[in-house]
Amino acid sequence: MKGRAREREDWRRRVSTVTGVRLFVVWVLLVGAATPQARQAAPAFERREFVIHDFHTESGVVLPEARVVYTTLGTLNRAGDNAVLLPSHYMANFNGYNWLIGEANRSDAAGRAGAVDRALDPARDFIVLTELFGNGRSSSPSNTPDPFHGPRFPIVTIRDNVDAVHRLLTQALHLNHLRAIIGFSMGAEQAFQWAVSYPTFMDAIVATSGTAKCYGHGFVRLEGQIAALTTDPTWRGGDYTEPPVKGLEAFGMVWAGWLYSQEWWRQELWRTNAATFDQAWQAFRTRFGADANDYILQARTWQRHDVGTTAGFDGNTERALRSIKARVLYMPSETDLYFPVTDARYEQAFIAGVTFTPIPSLWGHTAGAASNPADLKFLNEHITAFLREAAHPPR
Repeated sequence: MKGRAREREDWRRRVSTVTGVRLFVVWVLLVGAATPQARQAAPAFERREFVIHDFHTESGVVLPEARVVYTTLGTLNRAGDNAVLLPSHYMANFNGYNWLIGEANRSDAAGRAGAVDRALDPARDFIVLTELFGNGRSSSPSNTPDPFHGPRFPIVTIRDNVDAVHRLLTQALHLNHLRAIIGFSMGAEQAFQWAVSYPTFMDAIVATSGTAKCYGHGFVRLEGQIAALTTDPTWRGGDYTEPPVKGLEAFGMVWAGWLYSQEWWRQELWRTNAATFDQAWQAFRTRFGADANDYILQARTWQRHDVGTTAGFDGNTERALRSIKARVLYMPSETDLYFPVTDARYEQAFIAGVTFTPIPSLWGHTAGAASNPADLKFLNEHITAFLREAAHPPR
């Protein structure tokens, strides 16, 4: 047993040295497909950690220490009304929203043609970026000591993540109100959960390429990816001593077929990022290199999300959606295969203060994270206008 523990510790050490780089690779896969006109240099981030002792998860497991990695940009103003929360998406770190942050409503300093003003500006906004449990930096299977290392890490919910970040905001940053919460994908799941769990904590939420519940189709897709990963013989029930490389390749191949729309492939828009078709789809083989248990933990978190299971709603998703008091900008991608626009249309009917603005894109799920110049412009323009109106609603 001591030899097995030593093997796990060696593996944990190896993972910790490369996780940051590998998470960046996954972020590139999701939102880094943009052409140079859509990209912007990352702001200067300072990594911070918020530690919660004896954190009670919804599963009933108590983590002795739960760590939330976060950063902030800008300064809270005297009125305390300029704070915006950006919760991370699947396996992303706090660089996942660079497409939204920059100089807003000002000419591009370098005079670049086609530059797009960003909706959030650190010179005006106090921006808080947080990282989900399971991403390899916040508390995760790969970085938590026994008895919760690897497959023994408890399944955490979106509500667990929202609860932890609520403590961060109120206890460490002394915030009791937010101007807005903006989330892409699993970040959108968190935004909806915030609006149900803490209905008066924010003025508005923005949800791009994400819904308030993971419906059956999304559950099955994620289960397929998990099955592809765990068939690798080196998986060993999650107690692997070396990465299940073949399983991770299979995981990436399943992912490849869902990330973009069918029309994206037919029109060969993959030529933006690759020279040949084989390069386009086979690139996914090597784009998943972080810890396998972390991938599965966040997939389980994604699968279990439903605002209707919030205390007081007895599993009634529609009633939970009707309880939302914040203004909502709901921006599904018209071609998203993860969170289909039909699911979003169903949900928006139950939200009183909703502005429903589908993204007219062929870029599938990635449209919600500005993976190309047209979506970058569409998102920033609509989010900017919505936040302006939410701050000064018509009388």
